[in-house]
Amino acid sequence: MSKVRVLVGTRKGAFVLTSDGKREKWNISGPHFAGWEMYHLKGSPSDPNRIYASQSSGWFGQVIQRSDDGGQTWSPVGNKFAYEGVPGTHQWYDGTAHPWEFKRVWHLEPSLTDPDTVYAGIEDAAIFRSTDGGQSWSELPGLREHGSGPRWQPGAGGMCLHTIILDPSDPQRMYIAISAAGAFRTDDGGKTWQPINQGLHSEYIPDPKADVGHCVHHIAMHPARPNTLFMQKHWDVMRSDNAGDHWHEISGNLPTDFGFAIDVHAHEPETIYVVPIKSDSEHFPLDGQLRVYRSRTGGNEWEPLTKGLPQSDCYVNVLRDAMAVDKLDSCGVYFGTTGGQVYVSPDAGDSWSPIVRDLPAVLSVEVQTIA
Repeated sequence: MSKVRVLVGTRKGAFVLTSDGKREKWNISGPHFAGWEMYHLKGSPSDPNRIYASQSSGWFGQVIQRSDDGGQTWSPVGNKFAYEGVPGTHQWYDGTAHPWEFKRVWHLEPSLTDPDTVYAGIEDAAIFRSTDGGQSWSELPGLREHGSGPRWQPGAGGMCLHTIILDPSDPQRMYIAISAAGAFRTDDGGKTWQPINQGLHSEYIPDPKADVGHCVHHIAMHPARPNTLFMQKHWDVMRSDNAGDHWHEISGNLPTDFGFAIDVHAHEPETIYVVPIKSDSEHFPLDGQLRVYRSRTGGNEWEPLTKGLPQSDCYVNVLRDAMAVDKLDSCGVYFGTTGGQVYVSPDAGDSWSPIVRDLPAVLSVEVQTIA
């Protein structure tokens, strides 16, 4: 029987949650790296035993951890990202005429086919790649050489490159998102990049329709449809059917279109999930009711999913990397909250139950489906 492994990054350590295909009983391993901020953990699609983890603290700086046995043991791998450390700052600089501070790794994205190749999105925004399992890293400099960088601004969480999506049909194509710069695409393996923000509208920037400067919170894609992208923006839920060349709004009947997380059903490319929260100043569910919203039509028509979720006095948030799906026949949906709960729905969102309730604030949730 297949099993699932849920990788949870929190403010104070990492946790590995495992279950069989029924997803009823769970084994909880952790905390790993107790006391450290674990911004993101991600397993390799080509090796079920390989996991990468981003570990950081204000005192010791950034560390990348790797596990080759499914999260049972870990070892640190190359962490300087080809930068020269500056003592006392716990930040990194690249030595150019216009150095950008490197504060932390927000997102790790392993290659779809090679467990030793992994990409890292960092703050301040840049993208790095390792081809030796994380031992050494080099920047894909075309992004920062694009020329629009002076118009990028940090979002509330910093100027973070938080989303990396690899196109399974084209190894040269990759999508990234930066807060608050917008979305970008490369079609040549990271040598050059173009902004893909046409159709976005943001009232909080000088030119609401500018080519860069938008606060994109997260992007999701179904691997069977690599030209169709779904976006949760600072405000608005958006969709593109031409690889990001143009976006249109699909917020429809959502009670609020502000949120951070968005994901796509593993087997239904037109079924998407979001977690609306009240506003950009009040990061909690509307009316204190924790609700996931599902659209089975690719947007505009949304239904609230509430069974098993608290419907009163709930004031948690669900962050951008804190939602994921598994690949089992009955698609499981998972999300974690800033209140330390991790929820699972083994029936594509119809009903929910907590796997665990009292973790530190959850920063990220990723899932490995293991045959």
